[in-house]
Amino acid sequence: MVLAGDSASLLPSSTRLLLKRRELLDVARALQAQREVQAAPSPSVCPLPGERGGRWAQRGQNHRQPLQSGTKPLARPHPVSPGVVFLLGHQHPELHVGASVRGSGARNHPQNEGEQHHGGVSAPVTPRPLPTAQFQDVPSMLAHFGALVGVRAALQQQLEAGQQRLAQGRARLQRYHEEAGGELLRGRDEVLQLRARLEAARHDVLQGESCWTQIQSAAAHKALLLGQIRLAVLSLFQLATKHLRVPRDVALEDTETQLDVVLLCLQDLAAVCAELRPKEPGLGPPRVPAPTTTTRPRHHRAVVGPPSHQ
Repeated sequence: MVLAGDSASLLPSSTRLLLKRRELLDVARALQAQREVQAAPSPSVCPLPGERGGRWAQRGQNHRQPLQSGTKPLARPHPVSPGVVFLLGHQHPELHVGASVRGSGARNHPQNEGEQHHGGVSAPVTPRPLPTAQFQDVPSMLAHFGALVGVRAALQQQLEAGQQRLAQGRARLQRYHEEAGGELLRGRDEVLQLRARLEAARHDVLQGESCWTQIQSAAAHKALLLGQIRLAVLSLFQLATKHLRVPRDVALEDTETQLDVVLLCLQDLAAVCAELRPKEPGLGPPRVPAPTTTTRPRHHRAVVGPPSHQ
């Protein structure tokens, strides 16, 4: 089936090419059948008696005269594919109109097609069905072949153009594939670099956590030592205030003041020991460290020795 108008252009180029080839095969078969009909001998006929036979003889004589004068009889047309007829009529309207006129002329004289003449004797034969083809001569067939060749050339050009576009599309696809592959490789490299940096950051975090743990441990150790020192100073302060006449209005949390009081007591004890010891040349009183704080005034007075010494 051949589509009309723009519907035929909607088909793929390969389908249209197959349709044209099929039409070419139909036309070739039609020509071959027409040649076989022209080469086949006329069927045998028998004369009819009477007046009717005379009329047939007269008609045979009339048909025999152009044969004797060297005129070739017209060949019986052969039906052509309806798709080919429609396509040629759509592309060449003038051929379609002429073929229609010739077809109508052939249908106006069906009796001449049903008669056969042989050997000067006219006799009726079985009439054959009239062909429905629209090509009655060789020029129209040649024109049709030319149209088909042009269509085939156009389809071939379209096919080549399509193949060229397909090759260009494949080249672009290959280029896009290579570009995408390069971008993918670069992305993978960046991911690997980021992973390496992440591992390095994790290692640094672990090291920082370890250092922080060490710092916390050292701080706890120092806090423990500080607590022990405060306990020791408090013990010394309590001993000094128990046996010596030292003011006790010092807070328990004021470790520095307690330490200053303990140092003053030590200084006083060192001075007492120096007075009681016989003086020797080259020897001086023992040195006692000075108090740690000098901002606040100290109520210093002579330390009274222990009761046993008194």
